[in-house]
Amino acid sequence: MISAVRAGLLAMASIVALGLTAGAARALPSFAVQTGQPCNACHVGGFGPQLTPFGREFKMGGYTLRTNSFNVPFSAMVVASYIHTLKDQPGPPPRHYAANDNATLDQASLFLAGGLGSHLGAFIQTTYDGVARGFHWDNLDVRAVTKTKIAGASVILGASVNNAPTVQDAFNTLPAWGYPYTSSSLAPAGPAAPLIGGLAQNTIGLTGYVWVNASIYAEFGGYQSPGTRFLIATGIDPLSPGDIRGSAPYARVAYQKNFGTSNFEVGAFGLWADLYPGRDRSAGVTDHYADTGVDASYQLFRKNKDVFTLNSRYTHEAQRLGASQALGLSQNGANSLNDIRIDASYYWRNKIGATIGAFDTWGSADTLLYGGDRTFQPDTSGLLFQIDGTPFGGAGSPLGARFNVRVGAQYTLYTKFGGAQRNFDAMGRNASDNNTFRVFTWIAY
Repeated sequence: MISAVRAGLLAMASIVALGLTAGAARALPSFAVQTGQPCNACHVGGFGPQLTPFGREFKMGGYTLRTNSFNVPFSAMVVASYIHTLKDQPGPPPRHYAANDNATLDQASLFLAGGLGSHLGAFIQTTYDGVARGFHWDNLDVRAVTKTKIAGASVILGASVNNAPTVQDAFNTLPAWGYPYTSSSLAPAGPAAPLIGGLAQNTIGLTGYVWVNASIYAEFGGYQSPGTRFLIATGIDPLSPGDIRGSAPYARVAYQKNFGTSNFEVGAFGLWADLYPGRDRSAGVTDHYADTGVDASYQLFRKNKDVFTLNSRYTHEAQRLGASQALGLSQNGANSLNDIRIDASYYWRNKIGATIGAFDTWGSADTLLYGGDRTFQPDTSGLLFQIDGTPFGGAGSPLGARFNVRVGAQYTLYTKFGGAQRNFDAMGRNASDNNTFRVFTWIAY
């Protein structure tokens, strides 16, 4: 624990020191050079992925806005961290790691990101996973757009080819871009989450959308599972969570309203999927998942450059588990899962920020699906705190306009894990034993 405290003090000192220096670089660097805008024009706190209204409009417009005639459309990103849990994690740790107190390269990514003319744009990411020690394809969002007028309204019509439901979304409320904006696979996580967030990188989808007067958003499309060979070649486990039968429909609506220096958004979303668990078709039937939810956000930008944000979502998942029950993976033929996320942040001068988030997941008890814990329940809840500093989000980075860095510290506090506050695994382990302290450095160039 002493080493964790020492690392925390070093992180705090780094954040304060960074905040007192002259600052600035750009957003995802290739986008920043393309638009001629600093990071904080598109991103709250001067670093991704939380978008401002300008950043949302840039994404809705297919990444095509340009002030420079040409720029190199490549960027790079590295995330490294130190992680300490209140007690050592049970079971053997990942190869090359200890049961606790690990420093690691979480990920290193290369991006091809930019606009081609006024109608085509892309955000393509490939990542080296420092924990698994392997490469995989990461976020993909390739867009075609056109701008027009309909009945006097300004309208963007767009289509997105992407590989994760919600990765194409411009609001920081849904799973792909929700808080926390950085994490590590070495940190403990709850036993269950809605499917809509679990299909990242193991699907390919096509969606079409309309964006009216920068206020009304509607999107519809579908997702399919690529073949096993393709997923293996791209570094993705083809068995988890399974193989979609046919296409999984996806729908999204949202309304945004700007009031001078503030804005709010409310919306709803849904995904419906028939899934062969583990790609096993021997049962002759599928599991059916219906994920539906609502979300809302609020942003306030002060004249002194202070920023306040609030993001929230609720997801309900109805599960019909015919295949899992037949294969001995689930006791029940039908279950439900619920998930609530809410976070609020304050950024001083849009450089030094503090965020607190609350999460609560609960659902049906199932002796096979959640058999690893004594309650047989997925119920997990807690709070996630973060402080961070981003000195170069405005202008004047000492390493040029393409360089940006964020340094921060997180603390995850569990009030319930695996269905219980105490002795959730029947081996004496409490929810609080999973409390996690993490210090991270996040660099973009």
